[in-house]
Amino acid sequence: MPTQLPFTKSEAKTWAKQTIRDWYDCPCTPFLPDDSLDEDGLRRNTEYYIDIGESGLVVGGFVAECWNTSVTEWMRYHEVIAEAADGRIPLHTIIFDQSVHQAMEKLNFVEKLGYVAAEVVTPIVQLRSDQEIYDYFKYLADHSNLALLFYRSMVSGHLISLDLCRRLAEIPSYVGMKQGSLNHVDSVKLRRMVGDDFIVSDPIETHWLNDLRHGGQVLYGAFHHIAYGKKRHLLEEYTALARAGQWDAAFEKWTELTPVRDLADEIMLAPLAGNFTYATLLGNLKAWYEAMGLAMGVMRSPIRQVTPEKKEWLRGRLKELGVI
Repeated sequence: MPTQLPFTKSEAKTWAKQTIRDWYDCPCTPFLPDDSLDEDGLRRNTEYYIDIGESGLVVGGFVAECWNTSVTEWMRYHEVIAEAADGRIPLHTIIFDQSVHQAMEKLNFVEKLGYVAAEVVTPIVQLRSDQEIYDYFKYLADHSNLALLFYRSMVSGHLISLDLCRRLAEIPSYVGMKQGSLNHVDSVKLRRMVGDDFIVSDPIETHWLNDLRHGGQVLYGAFHHIAYGKKRHLLEEYTALARAGQWDAAFEKWTELTPVRDLADEIMLAPLAGNFTYATLLGNLKAWYEAMGLAMGVMRSPIRQVTPEKKEWLRGRLKELGVI
């Protein structure tokens, strides 16, 4: 596994602008009925993500249920993915620790495995003011060699201000952000506030076509490129058409995805917008992936399982829509 980063801190923003593009999805994690990690399933899934052309993987966060693992389990999970990827795809981790010291232990660990970047979630247990949150992010930048991104979302319990985003974007090794407020206007406004060398990613595929008009370059920390299955080509095609300036043709392809997009919104984004937690929607996403043939297994305790009836209903809808 490679361990040499392809950039220095001073080069991180340029490297990211050139390489973090298209689809950087967050995979779900397969667990066995005894709540243990399904390592074989995780390896098979990683192979699938590489085969379908994922640009990079953003792993170890909320969607991966890694908020519900021990540190030892978190580290083993990252080892398995690094072994399976074997340098064939860029790997990013996600950090949501309240302690910068625990966060640094994790960042140092994954750097040795060949991970190149980390998305950092806002701490909220004690650090609440803009200055306190800035100091947390700055500490990580000062002590880690990885390229760093931050996540602006109420999922963390605190939606950081646009001005704090601007300040964080000035730190050399912060190369981008996942702008998860669910308000596309914020994404467009932030691009005007930060430098051209800083990536602002709006992770909502519904916004993606318009986002391409306004400087978007990556769906970061999302799930759509994986989840769209046999309809994935439409996402790829309208993206290519938009980048070629063929906006009318791109819109036609974007529109063809509307029924699939509506289903995803119904069972995934609607719960997220309602309570700003992934725990409610993760079972639905795992059932969707399971219907596609991916290893998913159970929701890890104490999260409730999706009922067999709902799984069957979802499988039927995905067949009707041509996703599977």
